[in-house]
Amino acid sequence: MRFILVDEILELVPGQRIKASKQVSPDEDFFPDHFPGFPVVPGVLLTEMMAQASGKCLESEDPTRGKPMLTRIVEASFRDWMRPGETAIIHSEVKKSRPTFATVSAYIEIGERKICSAELMFSFVPRAKFAADWRDEVLERFLERTAGN
Repeated sequence: MRFILVDEILELVPGQRIKASKQVSPDEDFFPDHFPGFPVVPGVLLTEMMAQASGKCLESEDPTRGKPMLTRIVEASFRDWMRPGETAIIHSEVKKSRPTFATVSAYIEIGERKICSAELMFSFVPRAKFAADWRDEVLERFLERTAGN
């Protein structure tokens, strides 16, 4: 399994809000075990989807601040399941953004169903700690597509 849990950025206001999507293939390797006979996306992966989208929003505001990394799940709640083949629409809004940390409020919708929400906290890891060739392809693809708009 790959842990890139955002396929596409649909809307982005850097440092303020993001709307992104993730389509979950029925072939994901966690479905047979979570749960046998009732396959659903684990809550921890739903939380990671919200964190990854939120991180892209924060990073797009000021990449020199460092890479946003999830440091705390302040609160998370799960109301419904994400099943094989469904597409998550991930929403996140930055509540507080400081030089060393940020907080966001996020949720996931599938169709008209709001399936989960979370309040998350991030710190910023210096870019020098990452591999020199590290790139966020999803964020780069969105920024290239919207350049000049």
